[in-house]
Amino acid sequence: MNKNSGLSFCVCAVAAMGLAMSAGAADDGSGAGSDTRILDKIMVIGNPANIEKLPGSAQIVTKEDIRQQNYDDINRALRKVPGVYVREEGGFGLFPSISLRGVDTTRSSKITIMEDGVMMASAPYSAPAAYYAPTTGRMSGLEVLKGSSQIKYGPHTTGGVINYLSTPIPTGETAYLKSTFGSFNELRTHAYVGNTFGSESGHFGLLVEGYKRRNDGFKHIDETSDFRNGDDTGFTKTDALIKLSWEPATEIYQRIELKHGSSKLDANETYLGLSEMDFRRNPTRRYAASRFDNMDSRQTQTSLRYAISPNDDLDIIATLYNNDFTRNWYKLNKVDGQNLSRVLATPGAAQECMRGSAACELKIKANNREYNARGVDVVGYYRFESGSAQHEINAGIRSHQDQVRRFQWEDKYAQNANGTISGMTPGIPGNAGNRLQKTKALALFIQDTIEMGRLTVVPGVRYEKLEQISEEPKGTLQGPGGTKGRDGKNSFDMTAGGVGAAWRFNDSWTGFGGVHTGFSPPSPRGTRGGLDPETSTSFEAGARYTNSRQALAAEATLFHTAFKDLVVIDNVGGVGTGDNENFGEVTTSGLELAVQYDAGIASGWRLRNPWFLSMTWTNAEQQNDARSTDAESIFSFGEKGNKVPYIPELTASLGTGIESARWGVSVSGNYVSETWTSANNVEEQLNGNGDPDARFGKTDSHFVTDLSVFYRIKDSVKLFGGVQNLLDEEYLVSRQPHGPRGGMPQFAYAGIEVAM
Repeated sequence: MNKNSGLSFCVCAVAAMGLAMSAGAADDGSGAGSDTRILDKIMVIGNPANIEKLPGSAQIVTKEDIRQQNYDDINRALRKVPGVYVREEGGFGLFPSISLRGVDTTRSSKITIMEDGVMMASAPYSAPAAYYAPTTGRMSGLEVLKGSSQIKYGPHTTGGVINYLSTPIPTGETAYLKSTFGSFNELRTHAYVGNTFGSESGHFGLLVEGYKRRNDGFKHIDETSDFRNGDDTGFTKTDALIKLSWEPATEIYQRIELKHGSSKLDANETYLGLSEMDFRRNPTRRYAASRFDNMDSRQTQTSLRYAISPNDDLDIIATLYNNDFTRNWYKLNKVDGQNLSRVLATPGAAQECMRGSAACELKIKANNREYNARGVDVVGYYRFESGSAQHEINAGIRSHQDQVRRFQWEDKYAQNANGTISGMTPGIPGNAGNRLQKTKALALFIQDTIEMGRLTVVPGVRYEKLEQISEEPKGTLQGPGGTKGRDGKNSFDMTAGGVGAAWRFNDSWTGFGGVHTGFSPPSPRGTRGGLDPETSTSFEAGARYTNSRQALAAEATLFHTAFKDLVVIDNVGGVGTGDNENFGEVTTSGLELAVQYDAGIASGWRLRNPWFLSMTWTNAEQQNDARSTDAESIFSFGEKGNKVPYIPELTASLGTGIESARWGVSVSGNYVSETWTSANNVEEQLNGNGDPDARFGKTDSHFVTDLSVFYRIKDSVKLFGGVQNLLDEEYLVSRQPHGPRGGMPQFAYAGIEVAM
């Protein structure tokens, strides 16, 4: 693993530390001459006060929520948000699998992930699986919008949208530095410096930011006589970001902002889990056969945004963006030609080979891929009055194209009976997968926010036209037993629409509801095979309450979503064809509840005493027998009435704390009920053909507690510490990609934060 800092990160950190003692103004997140109305528009929700008028469920995870518990794992940061389900994998949230309201969790491919309003999936249409996700620890907040997100945001609108909010350009001279030390040799540094300068030609803004995290991981690889580095199962991740803005001194408001960032990941991560017996004995073990596994990825993002308000009634925002992502996950693929999940569920020589105590052949596959996504997005807002009604028409158009090039190979390692490697035969580049998938998409939407006194009504419609290309040269291995070259083109249209409404009963109570349709396109390879886009019809109804002293806030939402032609991957775990398939019909129904209460504010205490409760009950049910009989797929052999894999029936988070101006302590707990890990809902590790397979069965229900404390030496300097998974709970969170794997064990940390 490369443990050296990148030059750009060092420049960011040194600059921030150098200015930390001389900076003066606070970071309030907007340009000196900016119109906050415009800045709100580039966000999904914007000002938290906007939630009161939204005709649907919406939540904001604030900068304080992220920093208080020192979270860098998106799975943990989203625990307070109801209607969100996560499937953990490596314990650090590097490759999130997130579901909103019951869509398939696989690699977050059914939700629209954005950063500052720009799509961040590597190839949102052609290959949306989240092998890259923005770094949570450097964010200033998260926005989550569910039911009513179908109109403005796409292409995956059957679930919802998560918008990561990066550090904004500050209004005055500002510097920030945070360093964390912790278990597993954790070292984390976040630093930025920024300012906005006034001149005769306008206001110029600058932000330079760096973020680095490294650790040795919490797992241990079985060692052999020629491998003695079993404790290095961690990762190094480095982000660097620069923002420049200009608000010219003109009569009409204008703003130009350029953003460029890069992210590098070097992770000794694996797809390989454990046998059931070995997991229960030691969930942090890794087999010797996984010692070569490594993920190496690079991401760069660039966006140029222009906003203009010609008058008080019109705002126009145009964004030009380009994202590049490359990755090579070099990982164990087969042992003596056998499926890893079958080996894990079948005691014998192949299992002993994994442990490093038998002779065998290891096939290590280089899952090498390159992605690009680029486009231009223009959105306008026009306000006018019509009788007693106030209208804000919001319309947008986006021209987008993305692609993924898969160019893979497979190396063969000969292992002796004592676990040593006696030789390696390199594979032929491209021979284990050579594909190109492209999508061109034109998206348009229009919606009207109509305010009539206490009533707000928001009708809208979204349309997308897609042209897709899939290319596979002849003579390359594309799946089990297949070597045919296949090219194909396809085009189709998708339309979504709906209406939401909110009624303000009084200053405290608001009711809301809506009905919306949504869609999610299959990959180019899937549409070439005749697959239809996934569609959905969703209903929600709920109420919000906020008392006059802002001490109590609550939101409760009933939801029901009917999915048609649910698109799933016909394998999860690196085997099988990896093609999309239409699973059929699924319905999800449930109740979301979020409550926040501060006893200190309510009682007039000098200390704050915040409490929160977040709970989601869900029934996600298959409405037909699964169409797939591919034993390599966890979505095969499902029966009508079965539950959807990895969607828990109940999730709940509860927390409290005591805070003063100088010190504070908080504790939170998170409960997740057990889930089925396959559509056929079997407790045994058996696939639909009755063959052993470690991906089939259940996860464990679990309750995990986190504790954090802080003490301010002075207003600008804070010491902090805490323990995540305080009780060192051991629990099985997933059987994907290959076999049982657990959550992160007890993790203690401490650090210092300087904000000036």
